[in-house]
Amino acid sequence: MAEKQQNNNLKYDASSIQILEGLEAVRRRPGMYVGGTDVHALHHLVYEVVDNSIDEALAGFCDHIRIILHQDNTVSVWDNGRGIPVGEHPEKHISALQVVLTTLHAGGKFGGGGYKVSGGLHGVGVSAVNALSEWMEVEVRQPDGLYLQRYHRGIPQEPVKQVSKTKCKETGTTVTFRFDPTIFKDVDYSFDTLAQRFREMAFVTRGVTIEIIDERETPFPHRMTFYFEGGILSFVHYLNRNLEPLHAPVYVEKEMDGTYVEVALQYTDSYRETALTFANTINTIDGGSHLTGFRSALTRTINDGMRKAGLLKDSDPNLTGDDVREGLTAIISVKIPDPQFESQTKVKLMNPEVKNLVEAAVAEALGEFMEQDSRATRRIGDKCLTSYKARAAARKARDLVIRKSALESLTLPGKLADCSSRDPSKSELFIVEGDSAGGSAKQGRDRHFQAILPLRGKILNTERAALDKILSNREVQAIISALGCGVGDQFSLDNIRYNRVIIMCDADVDGAHIATLLLTFFFRYMQPLIEKGHLFLAQPPLYLVKSGKESQYVYTDTELQKMLETMGDRKVTLQRYKGLGEMNPEQLWETTMDPAGRTLLQVQIEDAAEADRVFTMLMGSEVAPRRRFIQSHAKEVKNLDV
Repeated sequence: MAEKQQNNNLKYDASSIQILEGLEAVRRRPGMYVGGTDVHALHHLVYEVVDNSIDEALAGFCDHIRIILHQDNTVSVWDNGRGIPVGEHPEKHISALQVVLTTLHAGGKFGGGGYKVSGGLHGVGVSAVNALSEWMEVEVRQPDGLYLQRYHRGIPQEPVKQVSKTKCKETGTTVTFRFDPTIFKDVDYSFDTLAQRFREMAFVTRGVTIEIIDERETPFPHRMTFYFEGGILSFVHYLNRNLEPLHAPVYVEKEMDGTYVEVALQYTDSYRETALTFANTINTIDGGSHLTGFRSALTRTINDGMRKAGLLKDSDPNLTGDDVREGLTAIISVKIPDPQFESQTKVKLMNPEVKNLVEAAVAEALGEFMEQDSRATRRIGDKCLTSYKARAAARKARDLVIRKSALESLTLPGKLADCSSRDPSKSELFIVEGDSAGGSAKQGRDRHFQAILPLRGKILNTERAALDKILSNREVQAIISALGCGVGDQFSLDNIRYNRVIIMCDADVDGAHIATLLLTFFFRYMQPLIEKGHLFLAQPPLYLVKSGKESQYVYTDTELQKMLETMGDRKVTLQRYKGLGEMNPEQLWETTMDPAGRTLLQVQIEDAAEADRVFTMLMGSEVAPRRRFIQSHAKEVKNLDV
C-alpha cells in the first residue's frame, strides 16, 4: 500500500511526454540502433559505416574499401565510390551530406534511384554512428573538388564547405570518427573481430578489395587485405580447409524476380553443420527466410536423390533435416531490392518471398548435381545414413541419460555435491578436475549456492566422436545430468539448474587441455549455454608468496616477477601450486571460489565461424593444420604466463 501511495506522487500528465529531437533518441537508447553499448555494439559502429561503402560496391561504383584503426582510437573508412552527394537538398535546403549524417531514416536507398540493392535500408546507420561519436569528420571527393564537414556528438560544427577546388582523380568518401567514451565505456576495438567480418564481406562481394590497417600496432602496423575472385566458392574452401571434403562444391547463382540468389555447399567428414547466411552482404546470424528455404530444399532433394540412387528403399522413412545437415558447409547469399530485417541490427531476414526463391534454386542445382555425379551422391548418401543411425543411437542414449536422475547417472567416485538452494538464478556449478581438487572444493564451498562436480581425468574429445559415442561417456553423462538441460538439438535453457557453470582446472598444461576439451563439448553440444553468458573459467593462483607474517597470492609469472622486484632483499618463501588439490579448502575458497574476491573469465563467442575453425583445427583429426599452428605460435607461447 505504501508503495502504491509513493507511486501516486509521480507526476504523469501532458507535460510528462518528452519529444526527442534529432539524434537525441539514438543517444538515449543506443540499444535500439546498434544493439547496446558493449564491445559488440562498438564494432557495429564500424560495420554501419563500411556497409555504406559496400552498398556502393553492390551498385558497381566501388571496388576498394580501406579501414584504418588509428592510435587514438579513431577509425577511418575510405572508399572509391561516388561520394555522398553534397548539393542542396530540395526539401531541407541544406547539403544532402548533412541530411544523411543528421537525419534518421534519410538516405539514397528508399526510392530505388540511387541503389538497386543495398544493406542499409533503414536510413539510420551512419547517422546513428554520428550520434554516438564524440566527433566525426566526413570528406567527400567529387569531380569538382574536396568537401568537408565536422560533427560533435551528432551536431554539425559548420556547414559543408569545399576545402579544395582541385579536381579529384578519384571520387569517394572518407568517414573518420571517435566513439563517445561517455556511452561506450571500458571497451576497445578488436582487430581480429573486425578482420573476420571484413573477410566475410569480401567473400560475398566478389571482386572488391577490403583492406584493414591497425596503426595501434607499432612500429609496424598490422595490415590485412581481402580479395576473393571466387566469391562464396572460395568461402566454402576456406571454411573446409582443415576438413576432408566428400565431393566438389555445389554452386548455384540465379536471378529471379529482381532477387539474386547465390549458394555454395559441400559435405565433409565433419560431424557438424556450418551454414552462414547473408542478405545484401550482411551476415544474418539468426538466419531467416533464406535459411528456411535452403534447408527445406536440401532435405527434400537429398531424400529424392537417395531414393533414385537406391540408397533409400520405398519402405525406409525419409531422413530428417538433422540427418542431412551433418557434415555440411553452406553459404547462402541473397541480394534483394527491399530486404526486411527483424531489427536495425539486421540479424534475421524476414522477407517471405525469399524462401521460395532460394528453395527453387537449391533444389534445381542440387538435384542436377546428384543426377550427374553418382559417386558424390553415394558419398553424400552414406554420410547422411551414418548420421541417421548415429542419431537414432544417440536418442536412445540421451533418453537414458534424461530418465536417470543426476545422482543415479554419476558413477564417478566423486559424485555431484549439490547445493541446498533450488533457485537456479542463485546457484552455480563448479566442474572440477580430479578427486583431490573435488574434495577440497566440496569442503571449501558455500553449500547454500555452490555445487561441485568432480571429473576423473580428461573427458572424451567430442570433436572427433559421433554423438552416440559421446553420450555413452560417463563424464559427459554426468555433466548433462547435473545441468538438466538436455544436449544437442534438444538442449534448452528452460530447465537449467545453475546460473553459472564454472570450469575449475589446474593452472598448468594438463589443466588447460581439460578446459579445452570441456569448452569443445559445450561449444558443439550446448552452445546456448555460452551465448547466454552462463559459462565461466575459474582463475586459480599460481603462487603463494610469504614474507614474514605477510602472504599474498600471485596469478601470473609476470605478476610474480614484479612483486619480487619490489620486495628487494626481503626474505621470501615461495610456494608454487602444481594443482588445485595442493590448496587446502580455505585457500581454495579465498582465491578461487569466494564471489567477493575471485576472478572469473566469462566465455563468449565473438565470431561463431572463427570459433568453429579454431576448434576444428586444434581438436579435429587432421594433424597438419594443428602442427602448422603450433609451429607458427611457438615463440609467442614462450612469452605467455603459464
